[in-house]
Amino acid sequence: MPSFDIVSKYDMQEIDNAVNIVKRDIQNRYDFRGSNSSINLDKSDKKIKIDAGNSMQREAIVDMLQERSVTRKVSLKVYDFLEEEKASGMMVRQYVNLKEGISKDNSKKINKLIKDYKIKVQSQIQGDQLRVTSKKIDDLQEVMRKLNAEKLDIALQYINFKK
Repeated sequence: MPSFDIVSKYDMQEIDNAVNIVKRDIQNRYDFRGSNSSINLDKSDKKIKIDAGNSMQREAIVDMLQERSVTRKVSLKVYDFLEEEKASGMMVRQYVNLKEGISKDNSKKINKLIKDYKIKVQSQIQGDQLRVTSKKIDDLQEVMRKLNAEKLDIALQYINFKK
């Protein structure tokens, strides 16, 4: 019976590459000369820390990160931007959490969406992923197409497509 799994994952190496490119951009840009602006990726905590001299520089770093992520084919839905906070002196700091896995609420929401499509498929929640099965491959592809059209706040990938 054909099936596939719906997951929400990201490639840590691609995020690391995007952060390293932004670090180089910060060193090369004239408007960042003399400031202590930086961006760091903590792979163990799955967080990015942005330090900047002021809010405008922080926003420029966020824009650079988003732009570099798109070119590295990392979905912007992976990033959870927290509020800007004051750091030492005149500096500002912002943390960015990396979201992975599908929460219970999102799993239920996706499951309900699939059932609302009225397509002959079965979906079941398996931890932080969903398995969708059907007798027809076309039905599974229709579910993928409709889920991609939805405005969900998480990045979805479809893996283990079995015929």
